[in-house]
Amino acid sequence: MEKLRRVLSGAEDEEQGLTAQVLDATSLSFGTRVKWFAICFAAGILCSILGIGLLFLPNGTKLFAVFYTLGNLAALFSTCFLMGPVKQIKRMFEPNRLIATIVMLLCLALTLCAVFWWHKKGLAIIFCILQFLAMTWYSLSYIPFARDAIIKCCTTCLN
Repeated sequence: MEKLRRVLSGAEDEEQGLTAQVLDATSLSFGTRVKWFAICFAAGILCSILGIGLLFLPNGTKLFAVFYTLGNLAALFSTCFLMGPVKQIKRMFEPNRLIATIVMLLCLALTLCAVFWWHKKGLAIIFCILQFLAMTWYSLSYIPFARDAIIKCCTTCLN
């Protein structure tokens, strides 16, 4: 909107750099970011639920693995709308999230390998469970002290 005002008032900067033009053309408003985050996250949840439903069909393991993995990827990428893809990737590989990120991405890939190349349905289900656990651990890293609380709770329960 601001750019339109500048053009209409004749105050358009013709010396605007390429980087500024690209950022101006690709920036989203906060409302748009939140809407697309919600849409992408909801699509991810829907794919995961659909995948779980397909698990109970005859020979539905392949579809389960694909939809469950796509659902997790959509949920993961939905946060790119909130903070931007570059910042998302930088935050994913911060030292406190590095192991969770690697395990999560590895499980995503191994789930698909187990179904399509190795043809091991049981292994695919195990990798989907590991996907869930890794995604949960990764998500908890964004909540202050959540991991510590979970560790303490599990330690207390096991002792």
